[in-house]
Amino acid sequence: MDIGNPVDFTGRTVVVTGGTKGIGAAIAEMFLAAGAEVMVCGRNEPPSAPGAGGRTAHFRSVDVRDPAAAAGLVDAAVERFGRLDVLVNNAGGSPEAAAATVSPRFVEKVVALNLLAPFYVAQAANRIMQGQQDGGSIVNIGSVSAHTPQPGTAAYTAAKAGLLALTRALALEWAPKVRVNHITTGLIRTESAVSVYGEDGGAAVAGVIPMGRMAVPDDVARACLFLAGDLAPYVNGTDLAVHGGGEVPARFLAAKGGRRLDTHPEPFSSS
Repeated sequence: MDIGNPVDFTGRTVVVTGGTKGIGAAIAEMFLAAGAEVMVCGRNEPPSAPGAGGRTAHFRSVDVRDPAAAAGLVDAAVERFGRLDVLVNNAGGSPEAAAATVSPRFVEKVVALNLLAPFYVAQAANRIMQGQQDGGSIVNIGSVSAHTPQPGTAAYTAAKAGLLALTRALALEWAPKVRVNHITTGLIRTESAVSVYGEDGGAAVAGVIPMGRMAVPDDVARACLFLAGDLAPYVNGTDLAVHGGGEVPARFLAAKGGRRLDTHPEPFSSS
């Protein structure tokens, strides 16, 4: 069977929320390199928009927590490019906060950014995609926190767990024209790694990951390319884990005196 180039997005339009830096910028650049027209959004315009292959993403200042603004983002992409084929809901995040003392306003903002905003943008995207002959694809960028909560992330964990459930619900309602999938991201080395993972940029943290390193933004971007492209026409409602195999259990590390998993153990001997 000849499927041509399954990662050729020439003639397709992609919107990436939070696409001006970090993971979002890498996703935008990956789609640009694959031939797509890309629109990114953020609260503030970056010094330079993501670019690849001599082409640059188009930027729009949007607060995706606002339903009208979220719909306006989709409309702007369609007005500029004539269609919308892929939406990547990447905008999200939260600082750590103790659940016992966190304010209601903080919780509302975290849930709005990580759960409600993806819903608003996806709803607007679906309206366009359902009317297109080839439909479209939506990819929601989630977090391992949805599966394994960490201290100080109660609101974020709840919102990301909701995003995973939302993905599965929308996949049921919007197929077959629109496929909706989810990526569970693990520990990722970005510009903010120093503040989150320590002064070594995450080198020590990498020791608890079976793959022996933290992910880089391109790892997530490649997964987006797969889920949105012609290699995955029947993949819908899935949760694709991009976390290097997870993390070695704390009880194992404790038993080994803090040393990481030995990936080349000595053969077992009963003697």
